[in-house]
Amino acid sequence: MCESVSNELPEFSIVISCYFEEKSIEEFHSRLKATMEKTGRLYEIIIVNDGSTDGTWDKIKSIFEKDEKVHAIINLFKNSGQQSAVTAGLAEARGKAIVLIDSDLQLAPEDLPLLIEKYDEGYDVVSGYRANRQDSIWRKIPSKIANWIMRKSSGMPLSDFGCTYKIYRAELVRAFEYGPFNIFRTPDVISRAGSIAEVPVQHFPRPYGKSGYTFWKLWQYNMDNLVRLSPRLFQWLAVICLFFGFLFFLRILAGFFTDFKIMNEITPGLILNAVVFSLLIIVGVLSIIGEFAMRSFLALYRVPAFVVREKIVRSDREEKA
Repeated sequence: MCESVSNELPEFSIVISCYFEEKSIEEFHSRLKATMEKTGRLYEIIIVNDGSTDGTWDKIKSIFEKDEKVHAIINLFKNSGQQSAVTAGLAEARGKAIVLIDSDLQLAPEDLPLLIEKYDEGYDVVSGYRANRQDSIWRKIPSKIANWIMRKSSGMPLSDFGCTYKIYRAELVRAFEYGPFNIFRTPDVISRAGSIAEVPVQHFPRPYGKSGYTFWKLWQYNMDNLVRLSPRLFQWLAVICLFFGFLFFLRILAGFFTDFKIMNEITPGLILNAVVFSLLIIVGVLSIIGEFAMRSFLALYRVPAFVVREKIVRSDREEKA
């Protein structure tokens, strides 16, 4: 049976998403618990199983029974992505600050006090950044692209948006009213933060299994963030079109003042290049517009990004589908 817990609200709500972490979740939890107990701060843990079909959920339930600091555990019907899993966990977070961290042991729970120390200085968001990232080049390249997109969309010069290790002021996160129809996005919160600090954290090779982020999922993640540029995206497209239009105008002027012709000799190669370039721009713009249209369709018909299969909360221990 679970022990009784204090009614005092925790200072930190630690939300953990798991995907095929049967071999790592127990070690991760024990290291996290030992680290937080040393800090002497009030905290709670919320663990979300993102549709794993191995023994991850059984291990999570076992941890829940043994550790009274685990406030809630959630099991999703199917793998819905890390952002969706985090959103499901945020619904049960009661703390004054939200801590996010992966459970795959690539990030060390022992580094959390470093982030807490910086957070205590009064920052709205404290982010870890992987100073010596232990990933393949196929993970690093899409990550660099994603970081560039998110820096532009948020207007914040954060080094490593992709590092899950972050502490957010809870009021900032709750203001977005995240849920199945509006899932958590890092750039959203970062863009509204008044002050942000970064702390270097350790990064290790994944000890068990392989990452759930395939090339396709990374592409989708980048597209999600690109679309969330919203009006800025179309402003950029307008600037690009105006820039190339200006270059074309200069080309006409140069031809007129050198040979007194509107255009120099037009070759088949020049026409082909112009047509291909124009088609690429048109297809790119139509793709972005189509992405916006699809998202509007999903929002209109209320298609949830994730569905909870089972939820156990320590206060009532009720399972909710």
